[in-house]
Amino acid sequence: MSENERREALADFLRKRRAHLSPADVGLPAGLRRRTPGLRREEVAQLANIGTSWYVWLEQGRDVHPSAQVLESLAEALRLTPNERRHLFLLAGQAFPPATSSIEETLQPVLQRMVDEFGPIPAYASGRRWDYLAWNDAADKIFNIAQPTPPYAYNVLWRLFSAPPERHSAHWEKIGRGILAEFRTASARYPGDSSFDELIEDLKRVSPDFRLWWPQHEARSTLYGHKSLMHPIIGDLEFEQMTLQVINEPDVRIVIYTPEAETRAKIQSYLLQQGAADNQAVLT
Repeated sequence: MSENERREALADFLRKRRAHLSPADVGLPAGLRRRTPGLRREEVAQLANIGTSWYVWLEQGRDVHPSAQVLESLAEALRLTPNERRHLFLLAGQAFPPATSSIEETLQPVLQRMVDEFGPIPAYASGRRWDYLAWNDAADKIFNIAQPTPPYAYNVLWRLFSAPPERHSAHWEKIGRGILAEFRTASARYPGDSSFDELIEDLKRVSPDFRLWWPQHEARSTLYGHKSLMHPIIGDLEFEQMTLQVINEPDVRIVIYTPEAETRAKIQSYLLQQGAADNQAVLT
């Protein structure tokens, strides 16, 4: 995209977002009858605490360069979602902003249903900091997700690295390093996010392995591959893991574990021994 095209795209994005808001949406009186839907330009400028002329130039696609602070003010004034906020920064030619840790992550109902539909195959959804957002029953039986692990009740990294060493398999170093490298790649998208900093510092305190491996700066990003896991009762388990990235929810990952034949048999036997009739069909 050329510089002119980028400015035009930014102008179009601002106009469309302004048109989708009403005065009531932002706590302003309706005032006199409006010729067009949405907010007026001067109202957006007022909400963002910037000059009206300067905002008009942005909507006209002029060669102006808003700072990160101005973009944050515009994002708040226009009530942008986290994804729209990142898009605004991209169109303005700025680095992606850090995510604010106060954002409460939720999962769209269609994604929740998707996770549930995998039914017999372990699947879960995680958010930007790798906190579990949803999981199906099969995933809970293998990873014990529903049992919280304070102080990071549903965090993938905390659950993995704060576990007692005797629960790890002989492949622990490969597993731990691999997952940590993927997490580092994911966390690089959120520089300055205090929620990541807090998690990382706490992991350093509780896990010698994390403390040793984190400074080595290994980074990778894989969407599929073989995974060896250790279940405290069943033992070593082998899966083919597939990670799906959600285009319109870039913070969300859908992780699916397809078991190999021996693993499938182990899990079936384990569930049958539990006598849980509603789980006897899992992984069949």
